[in-house]
Amino acid sequence: MSHPHITTIDQLTTATAVIRQHLSEVPLLRSYALEQVLAQACGQDSGFGSHRRVWLKDYGWTPVGSFKVMGALNWMHTHADRIGNRPVVAHSSGNFASGLSYAGMRYGKKVIVVMPDTAPQIKVRLTESFGAEIRTYDLANDHKTGIRDRMVEQIIAEENGVPAHPYDDPAVIAGNGVGGLEISETLISHGRPLSHFFCAISGGGLMSGHAIAIQHAFPDARIIGVEPEGANDFQQSLLAGQRIRIDRPKSICDGLLSYDVGQHNWPILSTLLSHAVSASDLETQRAIRWLYQHHGVRSEPSGAITLAALLKQSQEELRGDGDIAIVISGRNVDDPLFAEALQVQ
Repeated sequence: MSHPHITTIDQLTTATAVIRQHLSEVPLLRSYALEQVLAQACGQDSGFGSHRRVWLKDYGWTPVGSFKVMGALNWMHTHADRIGNRPVVAHSSGNFASGLSYAGMRYGKKVIVVMPDTAPQIKVRLTESFGAEIRTYDLANDHKTGIRDRMVEQIIAEENGVPAHPYDDPAVIAGNGVGGLEISETLISHGRPLSHFFCAISGGGLMSGHAIAIQHAFPDARIIGVEPEGANDFQQSLLAGQRIRIDRPKSICDGLLSYDVGQHNWPILSTLLSHAVSASDLETQRAIRWLYQHHGVRSEPSGAITLAALLKQSQEELRGDGDIAIVISGRNVDDPLFAEALQVQ
């Protein structure tokens, strides 16, 4: 990978030392229940029920309930000297807001986050609990007004802020990629091969870091991006061979509604991913219910969508000799939406 902006495996390794100062490793959990489901769906010749395993990386276990804290911590560490006493400014649908707020608390930095007025209240409360200041914007009209980016720029200019991007930044990508190293090292320590890796894509900060780690450890694994049907800009981008923007992405997956993937993320994703798939909101709701019923795991829609995608793959698409790993990116869902998902048929 010779592109000057592409994050490297060495940067992920360096970021690991940073993350370990603040967070313990997020466990990789074997799903016996999913193995049984796939054995029934794919048949014994697929290897399930004998030698293949399915693993869940559940980032709901972090102190902010999502993976975003890793990228935020590495970004804050990387830029701590430049920040000094200036406020850190970012936009976020919610999880990066709480991750950056947590990082600001750990490094003693003021954080101001611009969030949509529709952000889940659990994400608002988490962000405030770690000390960040929240300023909201009208999401419904942002595609016309561009108010989100204007607010960020105004705060930076008027309050001498330092901008932090939720996904389009090498330090964020490297910090998030620490989780990918954890997955790889755990599988290797168990002597497990990997044939399929499923992870959600929005701006690309999560998948970019994980793809670097997974490809390095398991070069033959299929790395599969997952998006909502109403926000599948990366899937469209792959077909077009260039970044495609969706001005009004729509889904219950509030964490997967970026307009397009980032400039730093695109060369990584377009190079390392085998393909991208999408799932409907109904399929995602069913996946939320399945995770809770079979594992007692609470997931937000943006986290459960990877399971939704896995469960709709054909026998042929899942054929292979290695294990399958999926990322559950977070658990921050408001109670009414979670309760609704538990009732879907």
